Amino acid sequence: MSTVQISASDVNKLRQQTGAGMMDCKKALTETNGDFEAAVDFLRKKGAKVAASRQDRESNEGVVIARTSENSDRGVIIELNCETDFVAKNAEFIAFANAIANAAVQQKPANIDDLKALELDTETERHTIGDLIVDKTGKIGEKIGISKYEVLEAEKVVAYIHGNFRLGVLVGLSADGDGVEAAGKDVAMQIAAMNPVAVDKDGVDATTIQRETEIAKEQIRAEGKPEEMVEKIAAGKLNKFYKDSTLLNQEYVKDSSKNVLQFLGGVQKGLTVTAFKRIALGA
Repeated sequence: MSTVQISASDVNKLRQQTGAGMMDCKKALTETNGDFEAAVDFLRKKGAKVAASRQDRESNEGVVIARTSENSDRGVIIELNCETDFVAKNAEFIAFANAIANAAVQQKPANIDDLKALELDTETERHTIGDLIVDKTGKIGEKIGISKYEVLEAEKVVAYIHGNFRLGVLVGLSADGDGVEAAGKDVAMQIAAMNPVAVDKDGVDATTIQRETEIAKEQIRAEGKPEEMVEKIAAGKLNKFYKDSTLLNQEYVKDSSKNVLQFLGGVQKGLTVTAFKRIALGA
């Protein structure tokens, strides 16, 4: 047991430095004889133990952050998870998620493991994102982790966050220019609301096409239609699926007289969507 007198100001100083709780800071200083550097290490080790003990916990709450580069030719979406919405709404947790997204935009990691290896500045020194996640798990007492990381590159990328950080969208457009940013935001809102399966019908995977075709055929047969008509009617239903479920063919939500492609063409001739990413929290 330490014989060094631990003052309230010492405890407060360590709290300011680490963000840990008052009792944890007092214990850390007591166990390390008032050595601040050793106390910080003590708290970090405690965080690692807490993180390890919570690996089997569900962490379905959190935030989704979408961000673009300064010249808007690249964007990222990250999902940072925790266990409760109380933590998810905490300003410090949201700021941490934003810092991770900013690092991803600037340093271009290839995957989540590379993202967690990036370093962030703290008040005292630099730490990897992975180490900071462990530290925050120990401090908060909830399992925290990055579950999703998506990247999009295009001539123009627009980011949109919907519903108090519950859903993020990136839209890649074929060109930049007057009105393109606003149009991209409108299209991103459409993606958030309508959840298209692909940009256009050429982007729909073969498995989805086969499944939709088989469902259509079963529906047609159940209606008692002649077998010779099944293929033709099924093709019509598949075209309706493309219209309802692929972005450029969907009715534009702000003007149902146009589809999304027609809306974009009205903003700039030939303007189109080259790709999009959509991440919903916990999905």
